[in-house]
Amino acid sequence: MENIYGFNHYSFFTEMSELAVKNNSFDLSLGLPDFDIDNRMREYLKEAADLNNHNYEPLAGNPLLVQNVITFNINRKHSIRLIENEVTIVPCATFALYTSLKCILNQGDEVVIIQPSYYTYGPSVFMNGGVPVYYDLENDFSVNWEKLQNCISEKTKAVIVNSPQNPTGKIWSPDDWQQLYSLIKDREIYLISEEIYDTYCFDGLEHYSAFLHPELRKRTFGIFSFGKMFHSTGWKVGYLLASEDLTAKFRCHQQYISYGASAPCQHAIAKYLEVFDPSANQLFMQGKRDLFYELINQTPLIVEKKAEGAVFQIANFRSVSKTMTDVEFSKWLTVEKKVSCLPLSAFYNSKQDSDYIRFSFAKNDELIINALEHLRKVL
Repeated sequence: MENIYGFNHYSFFTEMSELAVKNNSFDLSLGLPDFDIDNRMREYLKEAADLNNHNYEPLAGNPLLVQNVITFNINRKHSIRLIENEVTIVPCATFALYTSLKCILNQGDEVVIIQPSYYTYGPSVFMNGGVPVYYDLENDFSVNWEKLQNCISEKTKAVIVNSPQNPTGKIWSPDDWQQLYSLIKDREIYLISEEIYDTYCFDGLEHYSAFLHPELRKRTFGIFSFGKMFHSTGWKVGYLLASEDLTAKFRCHQQYISYGASAPCQHAIAKYLEVFDPSANQLFMQGKRDLFYELINQTPLIVEKKAEGAVFQIANFRSVSKTMTDVEFSKWLTVEKKVSCLPLSAFYNSKQDSDYIRFSFAKNDELIINALEHLRKVL
């Protein structure tokens, strides 16, 4: 398929996975878990079907799910206190991103996108009449606040942030949110804060939402994903946090685009939230991160910093090849060395090369072990 509006097409991501299948390679390219959901979720979904729960839920979402989202957020270590009109159940994070932008953008408005970033950000801005303005993180993937400020103009209407970040695994701290607020506080600039990996923060770090900043909260669309949290991406249910005013605007557009998310899945997730243990979920994924880190250090690939959060680890490959681009190296690793990954340049709008590749560790331990032991032998 052709590129859309000049942006990278999603087929590049699936191409690497398809290459892995074609070449019988170990596939660590995509963040799709290959392990099963908690069986209790399956039972709650069956319960939803038996209850004949097959009609539209309210625009805001299943009332029990909305209440359980409020309870879940109160019980975080960094508690987020919410009221009903600040929570909306959505079909997915991509929908929430697109619809949030639709609420605030006029033709020609600029949106600052911090890169590396997920490939949907730029097209979502463009399709809503906006102009993407890209800010590239420093070589160590930290923010240079002076350079970020230079990306903000009289036309800036929003900034998109992802924390914990795909692909770097970096987590924004309270100081980071304060630094961002200091750049936009005197302007009508909104924040799209994608926090879909919120339950995956490692080594004692705790997720700190943009919604906790008392001033940013008034201008933030906070996006969360049950699909990422519960390893159930195909269920297509997430939630949005926003002030009452922004929630009203969001729902006004939502009713004309999707209306609501799957009613049976909303019921099942509402019930599961009542028994879900986020600490066990975090330990489960941190164990995979640690296993991956231990084994990749036995290969020539270099991990400069262990992922702080999310489900991805980036690695520098220049000790193996100084001449290949990251795209060429990723394909070579997949086809010739039988382990699939993604090039970091796939997460930039215009960058043609980098020194890094990205792996997903949201995989069965057996796959992680077999893939990295294989790399240790062949690299």
